[in-house]
Amino acid sequence: MQDMHPNDASSSAPAIPSAAPAAAATLDLGIGGMTCASCVARVERALRKVPGVEDATVNLATERAHVAHTGGDGMEALLRRAVRNAGYEPLAAAQQDAAADEASPWAGFGPVAAGLALSAPLVLPMLAGSHTMLPAWLQLLLAAPVQFVLGARFYRAGWHAARALTGNMDLLVALGTSAGFGLSLWLWLTAPPGHAPHLYFESSAVVITLVLLGKWLEARAKRQTTAAIRALHGLRPDRAHLIGRDGEVDVPVAEVMAGDRIVVRPGERVPVDGTLEEGATQVDESMLTGEPLPVPRSAGDALTGGSINGDGRVVLQVTAVGTATVLARIIRLVEDAQAAKAPIQRLVDRVAAVFVPAVLAIALATLLGWLAAGADTEAALVHAVAVLVIACPCALGLATPAAIMAGTGAAARAGILIKDAGALERAQRVDTVAFDKTGTLTVGRPRLTALALAPAVAQDGGEAALLAAVAGVQAGSEHPLSRAVLEAARSRDLAVPAAADVRAVPGRGAEGTVDGRRWAVGSLAWMQGPLDAALPGPLAERALTLQAEGATVSAAAAQGPEGAWSVQALLAFADEPKPGAAEALAALRARGLRLVMLSGDNRGAAEAIARRLGLDPDAGEVLAEVLPQDKAAQVERLREGGRRTVAMVGDGVNDAPALATADVGMAMGNGTDVALHAAGITLMRGDPRLVAAALGISALTVGKIRQNLFWAFAYNVAGIPLAALGYLSPVMAGAAMALSSVSVMGNALLLKRWRV
Repeated sequence: MQDMHPNDASSSAPAIPSAAPAAAATLDLGIGGMTCASCVARVERALRKVPGVEDATVNLATERAHVAHTGGDGMEALLRRAVRNAGYEPLAAAQQDAAADEASPWAGFGPVAAGLALSAPLVLPMLAGSHTMLPAWLQLLLAAPVQFVLGARFYRAGWHAARALTGNMDLLVALGTSAGFGLSLWLWLTAPPGHAPHLYFESSAVVITLVLLGKWLEARAKRQTTAAIRALHGLRPDRAHLIGRDGEVDVPVAEVMAGDRIVVRPGERVPVDGTLEEGATQVDESMLTGEPLPVPRSAGDALTGGSINGDGRVVLQVTAVGTATVLARIIRLVEDAQAAKAPIQRLVDRVAAVFVPAVLAIALATLLGWLAAGADTEAALVHAVAVLVIACPCALGLATPAAIMAGTGAAARAGILIKDAGALERAQRVDTVAFDKTGTLTVGRPRLTALALAPAVAQDGGEAALLAAVAGVQAGSEHPLSRAVLEAARSRDLAVPAAADVRAVPGRGAEGTVDGRRWAVGSLAWMQGPLDAALPGPLAERALTLQAEGATVSAAAAQGPEGAWSVQALLAFADEPKPGAAEALAALRARGLRLVMLSGDNRGAAEAIARRLGLDPDAGEVLAEVLPQDKAAQVERLREGGRRTVAMVGDGVNDAPALATADVGMAMGNGTDVALHAAGITLMRGDPRLVAAALGISALTVGKIRQNLFWAFAYNVAGIPLAALGYLSPVMAGAAMALSSVSVMGNALLLKRWRV
């Protein structure tokens, strides 16, 4: 039986979780100059050594660090200094965003173009099959700018890594190309007069050019993965029409304050969150919720900043500005999700920590092995250079974050906000989905369909007085059943009296005193149990009939002079399934998932609505008469000791513990802040069909992560032995290394095609 007390409210107003209160503050810092997974590990170590830092997570794809710390105002300066001392460039997050917004598709291509122009004359004779190479002095003249000007970034970053006794991609490139360049210079200078030795200037120049080309393509792909965030930022208008003392005046949105009144003209974006005061319109919220159709809004309705006003001029009172707006919190959720590391990334981090030292050891072993096998120094050094070049772990560092960024961005466009990468990874393993009933599978706005009076009350003709008294007790509650009672009273134009000493009884109902008489309104179990108020015979029979018809039945009892309670009436409520709820459950069942509905209703009412939704009560798909405080225990039971992975879908305050207990919590976007905060995934539209979509994009994203990691490892596992055995030249190794990064980014970007 559902309770009717205010603490179990299930609000219908759109809500997005606010930032969780925590002892540690958080700070985002942009980082320039990172090139591979080893760089990520190095920056994380440097940040975690700063006093006051509790945790630091660095994302190669976004080039940002997310730091949790207990330091004061000077912490950002300390973190910036730590990043710079580690050999990287600290950047403001806003500076990165502005650069990404202003960047053209060809931004940063200049060095690549220069490298191609200088390397082409070195390579073209070989490609044409000519045995006549350019004179050695001309090869040196073309290769030197590539090696020492365009390649200066590799020397700088490699030197910082070497000083810190660590390794990264830049160190490998610098060592490999320097060895090839130095070998060529030595062969030329020591060659007998008239002898033209085979030189490797073209290998060093082409490797550097290919690496620069790969990094440019990678940066271009990164800008595409962050398009979802930039699109959300772009929803914020720059100015608002403020209603001041002298009428309308245009002011920057940053100057608007809560409580101001602003005008939104037809076709304009709503600048901030507010309540509509004057006018009526239709609002396009598709960029926020994924809902393609405009929704009607009239006086008293909430308007969300970033949505597009229809054809009506409206006036709204500002309720939230800046970081407190729904749009700002959505952006924060997506940014946090894209910055987070998936659990699978831990394997990558462990590998990256030892990767570069291992590669250096393999390159040295290759050099010594070829020399021991009788090869000349030239051949042995070329093979060692090829090992250094192909082993760059660029793709390894991009495999996971690139897929997470693309997947969460695609989900956000569809109205699915994934709060953390852990929820994303767990969602693809879900085999059981538990739904709260009211507000999740049903509309959540039940109507009072029947009011059955006790014989004595009926004879006195006291229906109106009784309904008014019950409405008075419920007036302070936001519970759906309470609202249904109030709406029924208002529809009859009844004056709702004020109740005194109202007390909510968790999981049961509420009490209050109206006109000197104590009333209790709540579940039949509460009436027949703690209150010891038995149902009169006619009401008991009527209750069974109403429950069999699928109604939720509550009772109203009055307290007599001696303190005994007596049931005065039954109240029957009916709710309707949400449009598409049955279709959503059918889609989940088609995926082979076990479905369960949790309800506080009596079994008859719960099973009646379950059958309308296509659920089978006889198969254990309905758990009825579940008290709010017991929902988490039911979810834990469904998990069967961890043998099953359970997703819980809900929207009310009383769903929050269950959402937190489940492996994956999914909160409806029309639910309460508490429920949304407890969930790992937020469904902005409150549409049950988004549950299958959320599981689908999670599976696709984790699939892309695994594919990327496979290819990243495959390039190295296959390429390093081939290079060591002499089957790959340094040029081919450089091309393969660049291709690995581009292929990982390209594979992740395929997720942008996903649609609900």
